[in-house]
Amino acid sequence: MVLTGKTALVTGGSRGIGRAIVTRLARDGARVVFTYKENQAAADEVVRQLPATTAVCADQEDLGSLEEMFAPVRDGLDILVNNAALNPRVPLADLTAEEFDRVMTVNAKFGVLAMREAAALLPEGGRIIHLSTLNTTVPAPGHALYCASKAVLEQFTQVAARELGTRGITVNTVSPGATETDLLRATNPPEALEQTAAFTALQRLGRPEDIAAVVAFLAGPDSGWVTGQNIRATGGLLV
Repeated sequence: MVLTGKTALVTGGSRGIGRAIVTRLARDGARVVFTYKENQAAADEVVRQLPATTAVCADQEDLGSLEEMFAPVRDGLDILVNNAALNPRVPLADLTAEEFDRVMTVNAKFGVLAMREAAALLPEGGRIIHLSTLNTTVPAPGHALYCASKAVLEQFTQVAARELGTRGITVNTVSPGATETDLLRATNPPEALEQTAAFTALQRLGRPEDIAAVVAFLAGPDSGWVTGQNIRATGGLLV
């Protein structure tokens, strides 16, 4: 229970990797506030299973959601995890200004402004953790918007680590590789996932709990000397 007495705010915490992060932080003792966009049933299920959690509906396309998202933690915040994101397949030929703005707002602008808000609340020893992707290093056709928006968070991580380091606040990024989620299964044929697992050093796809474990380390007391880093949690998909 290394996070007893701590409060965490996690975006996109009702499903997939986000849900695993909420679960891990709560089981490590933290009070966890998490956001969801549409699936209230999934969010309510998390709260039923983990009484120390609170769900807040927030649409990251609307920057006004920031105020509502931070309302439950104005009395104290120790950990921010920026997880929520869009990953539409948009080839360059089909790219529109509207889609560019939508993805950049949800994946980058909202997260950066959330970091600004959190920085005003975090005490010494506070933690900011962004979720990025291996695809900023190994880009995939059709995913330029996703890769570019996540790269924004990676760059802000490095700069913010220096700006906030004087206050003892760490800022880091976790970049998952292929991780078992409903979205991964829905957007990739089985043979592609089998090939990916075979190419991974640990010979399997990642699990949401694998990523949550890395986030929990960065959120906890043992990571105090780690900041400005991008930890690629890929099981050796890239070495």
